Amino acid sequence: MTTEDWDLIVVGGGAAGFFAAITCAEASHSRVLIVEKSPNVLGKVKISGGGRCNVTHSCFEPKALTGFYPRGGKSLIGPFHRWGATDTVGWFQSRGVELKTEADGRMFPVTDTSQTVIDCLTESARSAGVELQVSTGISNIHHEETGSFQLLTSNGKTLNTRSVLLATGGTRLAAGAKLAESLGHKLISNVPSLFAFNISDPRISELPGISVSQTEVSVEGMKLSACGPLLITHHGLSGPGVLKLSAWGARELHDGGYDFHIKINWLPGLTAQNIESTLTETRQTWGKRRVRGRAPFDPIPKRLWDKLCEAAEVAEDTIWSQLTKESARKLLTELTSGRYHVSGKSINKDEFVTCGGVNLNEVNLKTMESKVQPGLYFAGEILNVDGITGGFNFQNAWTSGHLAGMAVAES
Repeated sequence: MTTEDWDLIVVGGGAAGFFAAITCAEASHSRVLIVEKSPNVLGKVKISGGGRCNVTHSCFEPKALTGFYPRGGKSLIGPFHRWGATDTVGWFQSRGVELKTEADGRMFPVTDTSQTVIDCLTESARSAGVELQVSTGISNIHHEETGSFQLLTSNGKTLNTRSVLLATGGTRLAAGAKLAESLGHKLISNVPSLFAFNISDPRISELPGISVSQTEVSVEGMKLSACGPLLITHHGLSGPGVLKLSAWGARELHDGGYDFHIKINWLPGLTAQNIESTLTETRQTWGKRRVRGRAPFDPIPKRLWDKLCEAAEVAEDTIWSQLTKESARKLLTELTSGRYHVSGKSINKDEFVTCGGVNLNEVNLKTMESKVQPGLYFAGEILNVDGITGGFNFQNAWTSGHLAGMAVAES
């Protein structure tokens, strides 16, 4: 068995772990090691945003930013004042990574590839002298009477360090959770926070790949609704609208066994009266055209329109002048409040996030240091913080990583 000494060991080679390690090493020239159990680092950075990496969100006011976190939002006001989205953008720009803002506020590297972000983080770590060990798990952490920590690795080495940072990601990965518990922390149970809905319904079952740019989805019997783009998948529904809903309702939907009903408004920008008026006008202007041929509403794709008409019992050969008031009423219902049964969830691989983790009451949010075990720090998703889709979970990683890294450097 060999022993090595460090000032800081970061357990977890993801966004939060790298940011903390770089911050600490640059601020203090400390001897910093990142230990990652998989063969590759920054795995979630690589796949996030469809391989483009949604670095942060263009919300630069700390209080407003906290509104995008179903869990932990109120606790983040102080941390976001100390390191917010403006700081993140400046940090990456200062290292040659220019970011662009898309219409929905998400910010990506102008190169449209996550490799740009990975290269920036790995090069910054290398330049700061941060060392890295991959394919190395940590099986045990022991706090010594001297105040230091002794870490036992999966390959039989012992590592000694003054400070430890756990940045192992969501606590669904039991290793990080067990380490936190072994050092005296009580964890809030984890459940998935961003997931797609499994729906078997003839209205959407043959339409995978079709998306609608703006919808409103609500959960029946709960005060849960969300607006945003909707994507029809092979298994049901996904897209930002559904992912937001899954984040805000993570615990309630879990407790109900992921068996519930939703209502979809495919035209949230129009009132029922607007839609009725359009249907009436179309009867007159498109009188001889087939109703199911094309939607008189721009956002509704042709194939989806056909399925909604079928559900409203509009015959395939019906022309607009023959559309009955009863059929128009059913069509209005399908467009504004169609009811769908959700029976299960699918993991959204690009954005998989859990809620739960280390209780924020047990953490000093100025430094991310444990109140239970001095010298132990946390960053990223291991904390009971989770954001909706859109760059918010990465912002939490940068913020908590920076605060922890600075605190270790200053200690």
